[in-house]
Amino acid sequence: MKKNARQIIRIDETRCNGCGLCASACAEGAIRMVDGKAKLVSETYCDGLGACLGKCPVDAITIETREAKAFDPTAVERHLAGQGKPHAPPAPAVTAKPAAPHPHHAGCPGTLARMFTGPAADAAPVADAAATGASPSWLRQWPVQLRLVPVSAPWWDGADLLLAADCTAFALGAFHGDLLRGRRLAIACPKLDDTDGYEAKLTAILAQNNIRSVTVAIMEVPCCQGLRLLAERAVAASGKTLPLRTVTITVDGRVE
Repeated sequence: MKKNARQIIRIDETRCNGCGLCASACAEGAIRMVDGKAKLVSETYCDGLGACLGKCPVDAITIETREAKAFDPTAVERHLAGQGKPHAPPAPAVTAKPAAPHPHHAGCPGTLARMFTGPAADAAPVADAAATGASPSWLRQWPVQLRLVPVSAPWWDGADLLLAADCTAFALGAFHGDLLRGRRLAIACPKLDDTDGYEAKLTAILAQNNIRSVTVAIMEVPCCQGLRLLAERAVAASGKTLPLRTVTITVDGRVE
């Protein structure tokens, strides 16, 4: 097959951490994990559109223009059929826009924005803990999923934001007292979530509200680094100078 200059991905194996997110994101099956590193299987399978770029937490993938074999949709179909996978064409590229705040809960109680404030909300968990030995909850708002939290909400005013990977609250026994206490929460999973729009959403929250600081809580596993990178890019894009720190938790529940 004749080679012509075209756009195609380039994988920097020295940066690749083996998380496999790029391979999962490639609808054409052009990327495969080999010996713990992402590899381009064939030039003919890569359409050069870069769906894998946004999934790489360590920026190991770039798009370059070079001599490469032409993209071959028929070869892709055969390749995927051999793996027992259907080929769904990629959706057109769109520019992510910050999500608008929910005007109401749209019939779903789970998305109704609520804030727990005042002496009763702050004192009751502590009193209960003293009486029963239970650990207090320091959650002060709902919802908490980054996809669901409103961009504009009263709890953001003067808040210290905790952006936490989903697993951190389960791994760290003292999550509420050590990390969540005094902070407002957004949670996300950089590996399993469809993270399209997350960066724009977080950027809008930081840009449109009086956020004082950002703490990112992640697990020690490589794929969790994507959440740290997302926060760094959102802070930079917000145009503000905000304190940003990362807390890394080991799988056996220690803070590194």
